[in-house]
Amino acid sequence: MSAGTMLRDQCAIVGVGASAQGKVPGSTALTLAVDAFKAALDDSGLRKEQIDGLLTLPGQTSPESTQNFLRIGETLGINPRFAGTMNLGGSTAGALVQQAALAIHAGMATHVACVFGDAAATGGGRFDRAQGWGDSSSIWGYMAAAANSAITAARHMAVYGTTSRQLGEIAVACRYHASLNPHAVMREPITIDDHQASRWIVEPLHLLDCCLVSDGGVCIIVSSAERARDLKQPPVLLSGMGQGYTTQNLGSEDWWYAPHQKRAVQDAYAMAGVGPTDIDVAQLYDNFTPSVLLWLEHGGFCAPGEAGPFCEGGRIRLGGALPVNTAGGNLSESFMEGWLHIVEGVNQMRHQCGPRQVPDAEVCLVTGRGLALNCANALVLRRS
Repeated sequence: MSAGTMLRDQCAIVGVGASAQGKVPGSTALTLAVDAFKAALDDSGLRKEQIDGLLTLPGQTSPESTQNFLRIGETLGINPRFAGTMNLGGSTAGALVQQAALAIHAGMATHVACVFGDAAATGGGRFDRAQGWGDSSSIWGYMAAAANSAITAARHMAVYGTTSRQLGEIAVACRYHASLNPHAVMREPITIDDHQASRWIVEPLHLLDCCLVSDGGVCIIVSSAERARDLKQPPVLLSGMGQGYTTQNLGSEDWWYAPHQKRAVQDAYAMAGVGPTDIDVAQLYDNFTPSVLLWLEHGGFCAPGEAGPFCEGGRIRLGGALPVNTAGGNLSESFMEGWLHIVEGVNQMRHQCGPRQVPDAEVCLVTGRGLALNCANALVLRRS
């Protein structure tokens, strides 16, 4: 048995919680993180005294940077055995859950809380800084996260014939799912024509190709599968985990396609002993619609270049071949840098999603990516 397969189903997510989302005036990154922690603790049935691991991601408006876990721990009254702060952008949530599982498996912690909070919508978070290395990118107008994904979209269109309307299918599917989610920020359904009529942000991306900017907090609690059996909620097993990175940027010819994402998914599949045909529902990181195109191809759900047509005909909506982002994703639920994708995956595996529940769902793929496309991770969640 390989080291990877030894970790299969050994740990579980036992609690998830979120604060209010969207625009929450008067809140701070810290207060939103605390609200989320309290909600996850209640969800799990654990006592605060039982939490001996604390891993955090500082938000855009968190002043503490790498000391973020100290501030949150102080506020919560937790002195953990295992702790730290990490920032891999939208890849952080999955990476912290994986780090928590590794710590628990190694006996370094028992119950680990992974926590994030940000007041980006009302607290002055900035997403329009220059992209790429150094200062030269801003000279050429290469500003804001949308620029990276605009390059991906333009290249996918040039090489494979992908269309803007196919990107619109992703936005429309996410909004439809959000309309079934009472906690989503954007619940008004949209059409392909609405997508096409929305203003340009960075060609070929329209406004409705872009994620939200949100206030909010999320907490995910990880325990061993054995201890999880005695807790409040049905445990959701961490069957597979994978990460992928590239230190390359625009100077690399295939950088736009983010091939390291495929490695992350393949490693997660291998650990879990599954393949794309085993996935019942997928929560695919969607900071921008082109991100979903790449994940569909890297996840093996279609061949390279075929993700555009794959999204047509309701195939990624509830009732389709592969329901994607069933709570609305970053595009329509709330932009929590991928944390809510894990929460939705957990709720789908618990069969607690009400009208947006995928019937008989047993296996879920969750992906994350961040920091100018350089970081990626994947989780395979399994219903216990």
